[in-house]
Amino acid sequence: MDLRKIENEALHLSHKERIELIRSLVLSIDSPSEDELKEEWLLEAQRRTVELDNKTVQAVSAEDVLAKARRLIR
Repeated sequence: MDLRKIENEALHLSHKERIELIRSLVLSIDSPSEDELKEEWLLEAQRRTVELDNKTVQAVSAEDVLAKARRLIR
C-alpha cells in the first residue's frame, strides 16, 4: 500500500478515528522501545547507586514518602 492510498483512506475515517490514528502514529514515533527503556532505567539505577554510595543524597523510606504525599493531598 502506498502513502497516498493510506492518506486517502485515513481522510475518510470519522473525526474520532482520525484522532485515534494520530495518537497511535505519534506514540509509535515518540515512544522508546522496551530495550531502550530498560537501558535508561539501568543507567538511572546505576547513577542513584553512585549518589547513595558517595553520600551525595540520603535515602528516604517509602513510609516517609507516602506520609508526605498523604499530607500534601489533604
